[in-house]
Amino acid sequence: MIVEVFKTNVQQKKEAQMLVQLLTQHFPAHKINFDLSDCDKILRVEGEQVVPQRIITLLHSNNYQCIVLE
Repeated sequence: MIVEVFKTNVQQKKEAQMLVQLLTQHFPAHKINFDLSDCDKILRVEGEQVVPQRIITLLHSNNYQCIVLE
């Protein structure tokens, strides 16, 4: 299993829920969740093959910032 962690600018639980639904449509085999209590508003994606650029592109296309957290 691969786990990728991203820093986002998602602020509200409602936004996070919408994005989890969107990401799940594109990556149904992945486990996806947000940690909005973290200062970096963490998006965590776990799966067999995680392609960070595809996730970043999806969030950017919905007007959210998203970068891989090193």
